[in-house]
Amino acid sequence: MSERGGAKAPESERSQGIDLGIERLESHRDSKADDRLNGRLKGQRARGWTEKLVARTTSGAVYAITILACLFAGSIPTAAIVTAMAWLCCSEFFHIARIGGRMPNEVMGLTAAIAFPLVPLLHVDSALLVVSFLLLVSCACWYVATPRANVSDVAITVFGPVYTALLFSCVVMLRCSDPGFEGGVLTFGVMGSVWVNDAAAYFVGSRFGRHRLAPKISPNKSMEGLWGGLVGCVVIWLAIAALHVRGIGFPLAILCGVLVGAFSVVGDLFESRLKRGVGVKDSGSIMPGHGGLLDRSDSMLFGCTVAYVLLHLGGIL
Repeated sequence: MSERGGAKAPESERSQGIDLGIERLESHRDSKADDRLNGRLKGQRARGWTEKLVARTTSGAVYAITILACLFAGSIPTAAIVTAMAWLCCSEFFHIARIGGRMPNEVMGLTAAIAFPLVPLLHVDSALLVVSFLLLVSCACWYVATPRANVSDVAITVFGPVYTALLFSCVVMLRCSDPGFEGGVLTFGVMGSVWVNDAAAYFVGSRFGRHRLAPKISPNKSMEGLWGGLVGCVVIWLAIAALHVRGIGFPLAILCGVLVGAFSVVGDLFESRLKRGVGVKDSGSIMPGHGGLLDRSDSMLFGCTVAYVLLHLGGIL
């Protein structure tokens, strides 16, 4: 009897040990239930970051390749793709404005958004001024004839195409300044410097970001990302100078790299402030990993405009 009892004791202890282990595993799993539900587990965060990176990189590559093909195809294809981008960005801006309670005249605004990037093809110095004046006159007539419209609606109607399409027209003006291959290289270099600024800021900020740049507007942006983006932008401009594109020298290249990078960040923060003001995360959903086209182009609007002004003042254009 004692031998049988002794044989059963270890078996009972093993069974109790297994039950205790299972109980601990279940307890540990239950303690992680909230984190699992909210996606805070390490594996979930790593998978989510990887999926976002793949989507962001893929859509960004398609975007860049399409623009690259149009840039080197000539001024007209460039104007066509920029016009489409300007129209979509202006449409997304009006969508944000409507969420905020404004009622812009989208017909007038989107018509101007189409006109602004196309008029540089005319090579008429006053063409942009004429379009701007016609937009103002049209909005003034609409305001007078429409009792429900208020001055805020008029301001949004004018600001939408000016912010998106007029600034985007600088890309077309850059390309039209030299219809040959070198003009395509210059325009692509300018846009590429903004892309590299964004990409470098994203990767440096994700890896080394500790000090928040504008926590109330864009919590994910950091000072480390800002400096990383500026370095990347300057490198691209130094490469443009090294290739002797349109005679750009190294001092001008460094100035352009710093200012284009800095104003690109201003453009990004400005658009983030617009979205935060109405409580939306993205301006749209046309680009996986980026959101709307305005989310992807906010830096480009300010950056390319500054580049055009600096190159014009520097005697390059």
